[in-house]
Amino acid sequence: MGPDRRRLITGALALGVTSVMPARAQSAYPNRPVRVIVPFAPGGVTDVVARLISGKIGEQLGKQFYVENIVGGSGNVGMGQAARAAPDGYTMLTAFSSYVINPALFERIPYDPVNDFDPVALAVTSTTVIVVNADVPVSNIKELVARIRANPGKYSYASAGTGTTGHLAGEQFRLAFAPDLVHVPFGGGAPAMAAVVAGHTPIGMGAPTVAAPLVNDGKVRALAVTSKSRTLTLPHVPTMAESGYPDIAGDSFVGFVVPAGTPTNVIALLNREIVKSLATAEMKERQAALGNDVVASTPEEFGHRIRAELSTWAKVIKAANIKAG
Repeated sequence: MGPDRRRLITGALALGVTSVMPARAQSAYPNRPVRVIVPFAPGGVTDVVARLISGKIGEQLGKQFYVENIVGGSGNVGMGQAARAAPDGYTMLTAFSSYVINPALFERIPYDPVNDFDPVALAVTSTTVIVVNADVPVSNIKELVARIRANPGKYSYASAGTGTTGHLAGEQFRLAFAPDLVHVPFGGGAPAMAAVVAGHTPIGMGAPTVAAPLVNDGKVRALAVTSKSRTLTLPHVPTMAESGYPDIAGDSFVGFVVPAGTPTNVIALLNREIVKSLATAEMKERQAALGNDVVASTPEEFGHRIRAELSTWAKVIKAANIKAG
């Protein structure tokens, strides 16, 4: 059975069930613990965001929302298990940017990001910061582009690894302006930025949490961020659009989706509670400390972003011939 047919049948069944259930039974959701799958190991930013929001939702509803880490395959294992879960509102998936990157990065994945899930909310975003070693004599992106072009084969950039948002942002940049720029992948954001500080790779594409302390200490120089708006973490750093390059844009996100066919009233409730959880000053401060900017979107807005980014990153991955490591 195809995913579209499964979605139609599941939705019809859900509608039929809810139409005959008494109002009191419908309003009982959630009446047992809700599992929130994080497809990565504990301790990372995605995991921390999921735990902060899940804990807050649990407080608001008086029910347990617990995080389950399902690790493997660059997130594919956990996302595949979430896709096969019952569409009853008792399983949510924490969707990181790999959710929209992996379909083009891997030959096969165990989920369909559009047909296997329904969007609930885009919670937060985090930009990529383009930095250079403090000794590189440039102060903005235009000067960097000119310097790379004047010195073919000399410049390289560091990222947290193949297929990361920093890597894809770097490839957008390379494809558009600097074909001789060389990508050097590292096993995480910290070692990538350490290589920039040391001058081994003069350019870096990093997350705000790793880059901001180094920028503030003068160890690296931030030239631009790839998000459409400036980030609260480094408010003085211009966007690529402000720097004259509007076509270079992209940031990572953390959002929530549920298995396709989950009742719309459940999705609406979950969205309302996620948005509410992100509205407090305390939560905004916690997210800023993680390098995140709060979005708190509607399900429709998140769905639009998912479809747009699937197309954007697929084009970059194909043009740059990026393969999963």
